[in-house]
Amino acid sequence: MPRSDTGPASIDGGGYIRPFDTLGMEDVPLVGGKTASLGELRGLLRSRTIGVPDGFAVTARAYRDALSEAGAWAELKMLFDDFDPADVAELSRRGARARDIVYAATGGERLRGQIAAAFRALAASGEGPVSVAVRSSATAEDLPTASFAGQHDSFLHLRDEDGVVEACRRCFASLYTDRAIVYRINNGFDHSKVALSVAVMRMVGSDEAASGVIFTLDPESGFPDVVLVTGAYGLGEGIVQGSVDPDEFYVHKPTYLEGRRAVLNRRLGAKQVSLAWRPGKGGAIRTIPTPKARRQRFCLSDADVLALAGSAIAIEAHYSKLAGHPMPMDIEWAQDADGALYVVQARPETVISQRDADRMTTFRLTGTGEVLTSGKAVGEKIATGPVRVVRGAHDLEAFRPGEVLVSTATSPDWDPVIKIAAAVVTDRGGRTCHAAIVARELGVPAVVGAGDATQTLIDGQTVTVSCAEGETGRVYEGAVPFETEELSFSSLPRPRTKVMLNLAHPDMALRAARLPSAGVGLARLEFIIGEQIGMHPMAVAHPDRLSPKVRAAMARRIGEDISPRDYFVRRLAEGVGLIAAAFHPRPVIARLSDFKTNEYARLLGGRDFEPVEENPMIGFRGAARYDHPLYADGFALECEALLRVRRDMGLTNLRLMVPFCRRVEEGRAVLEAMARHGLKRGEDGLEIWVMCEIPNNVVQIDAFSGLFDGFSIGSNDLAQLVLGVDRDSEVVAFDFDERDPGVLEMLRQAIEGGRRNGRPVGICGEAPATYPEIAAFLTGLGIDSISVTPDSLAGTLKAVFEAEQAEAP
Repeated sequence: MPRSDTGPASIDGGGYIRPFDTLGMEDVPLVGGKTASLGELRGLLRSRTIGVPDGFAVTARAYRDALSEAGAWAELKMLFDDFDPADVAELSRRGARARDIVYAATGGERLRGQIAAAFRALAASGEGPVSVAVRSSATAEDLPTASFAGQHDSFLHLRDEDGVVEACRRCFASLYTDRAIVYRINNGFDHSKVALSVAVMRMVGSDEAASGVIFTLDPESGFPDVVLVTGAYGLGEGIVQGSVDPDEFYVHKPTYLEGRRAVLNRRLGAKQVSLAWRPGKGGAIRTIPTPKARRQRFCLSDADVLALAGSAIAIEAHYSKLAGHPMPMDIEWAQDADGALYVVQARPETVISQRDADRMTTFRLTGTGEVLTSGKAVGEKIATGPVRVVRGAHDLEAFRPGEVLVSTATSPDWDPVIKIAAAVVTDRGGRTCHAAIVARELGVPAVVGAGDATQTLIDGQTVTVSCAEGETGRVYEGAVPFETEELSFSSLPRPRTKVMLNLAHPDMALRAARLPSAGVGLARLEFIIGEQIGMHPMAVAHPDRLSPKVRAAMARRIGEDISPRDYFVRRLAEGVGLIAAAFHPRPVIARLSDFKTNEYARLLGGRDFEPVEENPMIGFRGAARYDHPLYADGFALECEALLRVRRDMGLTNLRLMVPFCRRVEEGRAVLEAMARHGLKRGEDGLEIWVMCEIPNNVVQIDAFSGLFDGFSIGSNDLAQLVLGVDRDSEVVAFDFDERDPGVLEMLRQAIEGGRRNGRPVGICGEAPATYPEIAAFLTGLGIDSISVTPDSLAGTLKAVFEAEQAEAP
């Protein structure tokens, strides 16, 4: 659809009509937050490739004058005096009466004539038949502290004067939907002081393309340095209603602004259906199943994602400047059939950005249970309660406080019930659907897009809903015990010794980045390769050596990627990149893969490439693999992904670390192999560290110091090899103890050896977190950094600080 930038002269103001081009944020009292923002955006984005559709506002003055002329204010006020919104039947009766009053009052000829004239002028300003969206815009809507998301009505694909006038009247009346009445009461708004304006906007033909929602921060963790773009095929109402699971794309703001334009991370959504207008007799918006081949493709190209992210960054910067402080934004976008992109709404994000930045409540399961279903996690909390399956509005009356609401999807009318639910679980929806937005706003944990929740979960069944395990939310059978911890970051000590984090799951990175750590001392690649990719690197490099059955399984896994190689490199780069971006510019030390042969063999295609060993713990692992003919081509893929993170994504805070390097000659061979693959030590500031986990690393630390930029002590493997104890053996587990004097002596020599050679030494094993006396011992020796899991950070900060204080003269 061609963009029209026709000015205000094309639409007769007529008293109650204001073209978008004459509006800005100063006009919120006149046209509401949504429409004022559209006017503001029209000016801001005029010179960009992404614009805002043309349109006009029917002002809030029209609403007020219509009610005054009809003498309606007194009855409206009386309806909501001495009123208990918890009385659902009375709420329904009074809301219906209020809507009737407003609908009747806004049917006057003067207002009808002005709306019709403005619609005709808008139609004349473009080419071909016009189709418009008619959307409510309340004067207390899209504010920094209250979004009113989904509280009022909107109508799509209106094509004639009578239809537009009727939709405007119904929008005015929707100021008194049951859900809007309750929302205003809960948020302290006086009904009589909130007015409604209506925006009439050219439709973007996303019926045949795509649409979605953008957040300029991560909506779960509150991490501010990413843009999250979500999208699906068809009209955006599919995402908002929760009828589809959208694609998700992350873009890292700081490196984008530095000119490194790359998609940081992406997740393919199911995109089960699309909503689209189907013309003809009785034309209407219909739900259309998405063909499988289309579902398996991302709905946006990287170029489109980056264009949307760039506009979102500009919008956030503009609104932040207007507000005088950071203003994260919630933005709706749509793509026309010709590929053109438009912003159709932008409002302040009102939930996660309002959270106290100094405090963090963590939830952690302390027991286990059978996983009944899983989906996308919303809320980072855990809750237990009995299931209540709600298949329609008629089931809501039976809902009781503390129950777990289970449904295919939710609608805005269900908001009062979500407020009293222990948790929400839906079959469909993504992290920007209605259920997710409302649950997040109300502080209720939600698992959305579970797929089979309404079939799997049974009324009355006790379940535990956990959203505290990363991006995947799980529903466990029974009451699984859990604990909470309240952290105040300002109350935690800040020792001189760097305390860093160990991370394996990229989806935990944005949340963990809030913690007051010095960075990531150990980012493990094994989870990304083993769980998120699931294919053996050599099988990826040599699919010709695989059976037809295994090749077919790999083809199903890679989806729209061109080849298994492209899939492997992309997924590994995006996993490591998400961790590096979360902590940027703090250092992130990624350890090269350190699977054992029995672990590699479990990956798809792995049994065709892995030898069988009696003791894999001290066998073909770590550095021994990287330049060996049995694995060198797989290692090349690993290097390609890591180079992409540093070069293409611009995340030069990423450092690399070589594990289980037995001999100096082996270390030299690994460095040469890495350099051949573009990862040359010192180039573009690249630091390459080595794990200090073999006695020979300590004995020859002077020689290893000549090759590597730093050391990280792996206390688990070092203790195993010093004591001669297989730490995987239950029979001799009693002999495994990092506090043994021999192990402590090795730690001492490693730290002193690093200092002697001007090389930093850290430790990434869990010994300092498990044993505070080891943390004190290492601190006394002057170790440079201690790296622990996120749930051990607070205790380790305290232990290290106390040890430093004890050492002070």
